[in-house]
Amino acid sequence: MSHPSQPDAAEVTRRSLLRAGAGLTLGAGLLGSTAGAASASPAAPRPALTPMAQSGTALCDTPGDSASAQGLGSGDLGIPYFREHDGSWGYVFGDSWANSAQRDPYLGSPVMLAQSNFDSSGGSPISFTWAMPTGGRANQMFNYAHQTDNGYGWEFSRIPNDCIEFGGRTYIQYTSVAVWAPPAGYDGSLMSGVAYSDDFGVTWQDYPYHWAGDTQHNNQSMYGMWSFAGIDPDGWLYIFSKRWNGSHRNTADGGAIQLFRIQPNDFRAGNFGAQQNWAYLNGSWQWTQAAPPSVILSGNNIGEFSVKRINGTYCMSYFDVDDYSICTRTAPRPDAVWTAPKPQIVGNNVLPPSHWGRPQLPYLYGGYIHPGSANANSLTLMVSQWNGQQGQSPYRVLQYDGINP
Repeated sequence: MSHPSQPDAAEVTRRSLLRAGAGLTLGAGLLGSTAGAASASPAAPRPALTPMAQSGTALCDTPGDSASAQGLGSGDLGIPYFREHDGSWGYVFGDSWANSAQRDPYLGSPVMLAQSNFDSSGGSPISFTWAMPTGGRANQMFNYAHQTDNGYGWEFSRIPNDCIEFGGRTYIQYTSVAVWAPPAGYDGSLMSGVAYSDDFGVTWQDYPYHWAGDTQHNNQSMYGMWSFAGIDPDGWLYIFSKRWNGSHRNTADGGAIQLFRIQPNDFRAGNFGAQQNWAYLNGSWQWTQAAPPSVILSGNNIGEFSVKRINGTYCMSYFDVDDYSICTRTAPRPDAVWTAPKPQIVGNNVLPPSHWGRPQLPYLYGGYIHPGSANANSLTLMVSQWNGQQGQSPYRVLQYDGINP
């Protein structure tokens, strides 16, 4: 499927699609990137790239597809995780609609679909087998109301950032959004939290501790958005985190990333104070509780991100707002040096030269690594696309295989 080039000027952000009561309105916002806006022709031929088995296959937003059969017409993120209790796979969506064309009815966020078997070769696209709760149709999993005060302050929606299952319990880390288009210098969040399920996604509870956000007087908290890298053979659960911002413009640090770890039993018990931080302290990098985590990666504005251990290699993907691409990096350990960023899926594949020949997807964001990827040299990425057009389907998620980070 071909897509138009990225527009030259400021574009409509996906999060300006607001739901007010039974109706929807579309407002203006900034995604914040003009890196792919130039339209000049490259001076040299584009390099040939190895074809991917699935190169932009839509998971939803196609009439008659497996998502619509489960009651999901349109949704974004599609964060994949392994359901270790039965060997199946879950996919967690953000704001979702039952009917993609009409953008109605609104299902909520988060919403989950599941798949019995995943083809890591990419020979068969992702196809959903059931929706959560099991045996039902796609619906919001968390018990909260939108655009109201649920006891913590006014919140618009709760957006999932990552999901993991271990030890018979499923966990989702999320951001509670208060303002989708905050003024410059503010992130617009209410708080972030961790919800858990002891019946593998049917019912959910919140841990009592929450990390305060912007409207709770802790603007641009580094604990706003998490990615569960997984439990390492050393026994620690490694977690990367960063600031959250609906506009992707992290004015405090450009979306820098930090790292901490915690024993799985402490995490399960909600003993989050037991975390150890990867920090630069007294002239060296070390694991410590004597200092907060230090920034390990910074530079361009970084939006959604994902870190997973794939066959012994730690792989990272993220939305690089300035470069307007989904980039990847790797490291042998979470606390080791990461490789230079490599653009993989781009908003414009004409310029800069590092984008030549790359798969092009305007209005892209997200970029989540599938933990069932074939290997560390052949990742599956789940990339979201905001349509940006009034009267059309708002979001969708696309599958890209064979990504070599």
